[in-house]
Amino acid sequence: MASTRLTKLELKVLEAFWQRGACAVREIQESFPEPGRPAYTTIQTTVYRLERKKALRCVKRIGNANVFEAAITREQAQRKLIDELLALFGRGRAKILMAHLVESGELTLADIKEAEKALKKSSEKGSGQ
Repeated sequence: MASTRLTKLELKVLEAFWQRGACAVREIQESFPEPGRPAYTTIQTTVYRLERKKALRCVKRIGNANVFEAAITREQAQRKLIDELLALFGRGRAKILMAHLVESGELTLADIKEAEKALKKSSEKGSGQ
C-alpha cells in the first residue's frame, strides 16, 4: 500500500470488507447501520479511492457492478496507523505513548509481558542468533 493515510470512513469500509469478504459497493453501503448510513455515492467514491490507494482490488464485474476485495489485511492497516502515530511523537518518543496507555488502564501486565517477549525475539534476530 502506498504511503497515503486512511480516513475514518475508509477504515470503516475496509472493516466491512474484512468481515464480509469480496462484495459490491451496494453490499458495503447496506452494511452500515440505517440511521446515519452514508449515501451509495459516498461509499462508491470511498471504494474507488481505496482501490487507487491499493487497499482494495476489483476481482470481478457482474453486470454494472464491480466486486471488490481487501488487498491489505487488518493487521497491515493497524500497523500503518501505529507507525503514523509514532511518527507524530518523533523517533525514540514512544515512551510518551506507553505512559499514556499505562495511565489510562489500556495497557495490562499481560500486554507488557507479551511486548517483552516480542522485544527479546526482535533483539535476538538483530544479533544474528
